[in-house]
Amino acid sequence: MHELKQIIESTWDNRELLKQEPNKEAVREVIALLDKGKLRVAQSVSPGNWEVNDWVKKAILLYFPISENKVIQAGDLEFYDKIPTKSGYADLGVRAVPHAIARYGSYVEAGAILMPSYVNIGAYVGSGTMIDTWATVGSCAQIGKNVHIAGGVGVGGVLEPPQAQPNIIEDNCFIGSRCIIVEGAIIEQEAVLGANVVITGSTHIIDVTGSEPKKYTGRVPARSVVIPGSYTKSYPAGEYQVPCALIIGQRKESTDKKVSLNDALRDFGVSA
Repeated sequence: MHELKQIIESTWDNRELLKQEPNKEAVREVIALLDKGKLRVAQSVSPGNWEVNDWVKKAILLYFPISENKVIQAGDLEFYDKIPTKSGYADLGVRAVPHAIARYGSYVEAGAILMPSYVNIGAYVGSGTMIDTWATVGSCAQIGKNVHIAGGVGVGGVLEPPQAQPNIIEDNCFIGSRCIIVEGAIIEQEAVLGANVVITGSTHIIDVTGSEPKKYTGRVPARSVVIPGSYTKSYPAGEYQVPCALIIGQRKESTDKKVSLNDALRDFGVSA
């Protein structure tokens, strides 16, 4: 792997090397390893802390110029793209409902379920996770085990700059309908987001459960129950309401996880 990394780094610094077949093959090998789950764009070093393999993201970016657009046929449907779709779901142990699409170079672990959804290159989807209808998992996004990504959720992709952290959703989270997670945000394990919560790198995530508000940015703490909110901000033209996310409680650890994903929201009268 060290040798592979060196080739990618040198090719990234000198694009003329991309004309040489051994360098092209190194790029293809990285994508193949991503597709099989033997290599990841980022890995957890401790709960809530992740290390980005920026050289792997560089390989993804180098893969596009060495790939040619080709016709991709799916029955009567036709596509024209550089990156093929994944196949062999039965052997992978993945349930893929029409029209679920996962791009080659993404990894979907056995036991995951893809409803009609989209998983982009470099992404990782853990076992027991459901990507629900019309949800998107962007390039390099890392989704843990036993996560429910509800209908219409948008988990953004992060490819450039290569050192930028991808969007990360840790194990046992519930992401409610139409949520948006972008700009390298981290949703820590067992967190629950109600419908329409937007988390960006700069979103004010305000814990309102104590006597004084506590603010976070870029991450939702583990086991938090979160709903959309707003706060007042002053501008030259006056005061206006700005969107934020409110932490209104914690999941009950005594409740079975699969049940509490929805029950945690019902306990607070929040829509899923």
